[in-house]
Amino acid sequence: MATKWRPYHLVVFGASGFTGQFVTEEVAREQAVAQGGSLLPWAVAGRSREKLQQVLERAALKLGRPTLSSEVEIIVCDVSNPASLDEMAKQATVVLNCVGPYQFYGEPVVKACVENGASCVDICGEPQFLELMHWKYHEKAAEKGVYIIGSSGFDSIPADLGVIYMSNKINGTLTAVESFLTIHSGPEGPCIHDTTWKSAVYGFANRRNLTKLRKQANLKPVPIVGPKLKRRWLVSYCRELGSYSIPFVGSDVSVVKRTQRYLHENLEQSPVQYAAYVTVGGLSSVVKLMFAGLFFLFFVKFGIGRQLLIKFPWLFSFGYFSKHGPTQKQMDASSFTMTFFGQGYSQGSSPDTSKPNVRICTQVKGPEAGYVATPIAMVQAAMTLLNDASDLPKAGGVFTPGAAFCRTKLIDRLHQRGIEFSVISSSEV
Repeated sequence: MATKWRPYHLVVFGASGFTGQFVTEEVAREQAVAQGGSLLPWAVAGRSREKLQQVLERAALKLGRPTLSSEVEIIVCDVSNPASLDEMAKQATVVLNCVGPYQFYGEPVVKACVENGASCVDICGEPQFLELMHWKYHEKAAEKGVYIIGSSGFDSIPADLGVIYMSNKINGTLTAVESFLTIHSGPEGPCIHDTTWKSAVYGFANRRNLTKLRKQANLKPVPIVGPKLKRRWLVSYCRELGSYSIPFVGSDVSVVKRTQRYLHENLEQSPVQYAAYVTVGGLSSVVKLMFAGLFFLFFVKFGIGRQLLIKFPWLFSFGYFSKHGPTQKQMDASSFTMTFFGQGYSQGSSPDTSKPNVRICTQVKGPEAGYVATPIAMVQAAMTLLNDASDLPKAGGVFTPGAAFCRTKLIDRLHQRGIEFSVISSSEV
């Protein structure tokens, strides 16, 4: 990681956005302390000084502090102004990029960070953007000695680090994992800000570009160890959890697969097959989601349909997404559980001649996913970049969280902040 002195260890870019304000609060809550006991210098960045000042005032009020202005600087910059992004990046050791959708606003930030020697973490859940940034900037970032770490929020740290955690805990070799995400909500139900909805709309609309990108990459297939993991039906029943499930359409599968490729090719680890699902409860929930999914897939094909989806997120998502985002009451009542079911081989068993004989179940639990767990994950990823530099990949580059942090103390940091990793059961069969 670049060691050139910078005035700010952390810069929260997009701090006045819906998610950025929570990331700002989390950085302040962290009360990060540099070596020698001095306060860690940090700043917030965005288009409007007035709005950024308001974010700092709200954060101070929420945290019970008289002010944050004395310890936090303000940087005015705009994603449409490359020179202003360069100036921001020159002042930062790590940029926390909260400005999405990333396929529209993410690359200028990555470019500015790479060219000006700043590392960067984001909370992107858009596979096309994440994979494109790797192919365009990995070598340049390595030359500069900086780390560009995508998907460092709820998408996709619990899944990516969850598979690595299971691999470390199994008594043998892990070969295949299925994860099931369960969102627990209070009486008012869940709600997600429409920026995530916009990312999904444009992501599905451009999924052909992702297929094209992967074909152009022409990567050598990662070997399959043990039996091939069978994909479940579009709607399937998970007996262990007593719930119906559907495939999880976020970035988790893309991110985990890229991590497993890295671990296999660079650290000679046995690659793990992975599939991700989300539980949806009973049959009534399945029917509701099927209708929402059909509407979404139909409208997303056409320009006017995408405009309607973006203009009326609450209507087309059956109330799950809104332009206002969740209330504090909704966030306080919400949490998540990600349950992992894995299989593999005990020490001494051969995947070539025997069936998997080890079963293991682990969980990752945490607070509300989008605006509590995500800021925690993002800030702890940034702190890991700052404090665990000797355990990062030797050269810089564009990495998944698992590839960058597999040898660091990130899981311990997350555990201390309420995102808990645990083994539920492990047995030989």
